[in-house]
Amino acid sequence: YITPEIIGHWPGYLSPSMGLKFENVHSGLAALREVPSLGWAQILIWFGLIEYTGGFEDYRSGKPGDYGWKVLTSPDPEEKRRKLNADLANGRLAMVAIMAILFQNGLAGTTGPEMWIPKF
Repeated sequence: YITPEIIGHWPGYLSPSMGLKFENVHSGLAALREVPSLGWAQILIWFGLIEYTGGFEDYRSGKPGDYGWKVLTSPDPEEKRRKLNADLANGRLAMVAIMAILFQNGLAGTTGPEMWIPKF
């Protein structure tokens, strides 16, 4: 969401048949209208293939997401509980933040400093 605003867009065409370049596609909610329908279908098909081809063995074995190493762990159960609760809280905060960015983008049309700078 923010990366194209900071480092720029990819070079080349998003849709050569429509003459649509990556640099012409706005960031945020405006991209929903600008990217062609077949482009969105292609993205959804790719996600579906990735979901379908990987990860099902984890659910059969009863340990989804267990990759053999743990970042948030501790031999002390109280410390482990605290770390896992902090991780859960940070995940929830990130979800609230992205929803706020989407709301701001839909309401003001931008998520950048342009919404605070008056136009003269």
